[in-house]
Amino acid sequence: MIYYASENVAIPNLHRYKIKGWLRRVALSYQKKVGDLTYIFCDDEKILEVNRQFLKHDYYTDVITFDYSEGDTISGDIFISLDTVRSNAEKYGVPYGEELQRVMVHGVLHLCGVNDKGPGERKKMEAAENQALTLFW
Repeated sequence: MIYYASENVAIPNLHRYKIKGWLRRVALSYQKKVGDLTYIFCDDEKILEVNRQFLKHDYYTDVITFDYSEGDTISGDIFISLDTVRSNAEKYGVPYGEELQRVMVHGVLHLCGVNDKGPGERKKMEAAENQALTLFW
């Protein structure tokens, strides 16, 4: 199941049925199944609080993923700052909805085993995001 929650912001208008199928296709492309995913949409202050409390990082970010996966079933909580998604959309000159989809799938890709912190991993993550976005229909 895919769940949606929010803190300090409204849940964005999403095509939930399409998103469910899309995320299943993305997971399947990594030989994974979707278990329980919870998207928590929030503002910058909430994501900063989560980043400080759980990761000991003192900066804003667009997405933080907590992985509860077992075996080939991905599960987790994915915090998304809608403030940062909006500013990144403006910064990169892309529609807000597209940037939101990119960030939503970014969390799922982490749950599928794609990393972005080590040498060369950021380019691999960007390629994985781009590939995943082509699966949205």
